[in-house]
Amino acid sequence: MAQEKVASEEIELEQFDDTAQSDELELLRAERDEFRDQYMRALAETENVRKRAQRDRREGELYGASRLARDLLPVYDNLKRALESVTDESREQSAALIEGVDLTLRELVNVMTKHGLTTISPKAGDMFDANVHQAMFEAPVPGTKAGSIIQVMSEGFLLNDRLLRPAQVGVSSNTGA
Repeated sequence: MAQEKVASEEIELEQFDDTAQSDELELLRAERDEFRDQYMRALAETENVRKRAQRDRREGELYGASRLARDLLPVYDNLKRALESVTDESREQSAALIEGVDLTLRELVNVMTKHGLTTISPKAGDMFDANVHQAMFEAPVPGTKAGSIIQVMSEGFLLNDRLLRPAQVGVSSNTGA
């Protein structure tokens, strides 16, 4: 009988050990699953950071010069206005100076184009497009359609595909034409 009691106690101990091992195994599996989830989330976050950094670098290359470009636009405008204000008489008297201003404007345009800056040059009669034009005023002008450009105050500019400055225009408000 003593042997049966010892044998029964050994069976209970084995069952206890199996239950304890089973519980411990379940805890370890749960911990493993939690670590796997954390690992997968960290991996996904790292991939997102890498993609974001690539996008930011690409945008920096394309649009990083936008402040400089925006600051150069008044120089372009002033050189263009200077050439437009030249009369035939002053063109004859100051041909070399005017040619120098014209060459400077052309070189500025070449540099701007080289760096992805393009002009938006609407003409009178073109239709107003709010995506690239800024209406400075509206006026009823006979013989024009409503929404057509009647005057261009300044050209607009795109830096690559992003609007840097809209073209400033006057728009016809005719309702019956």
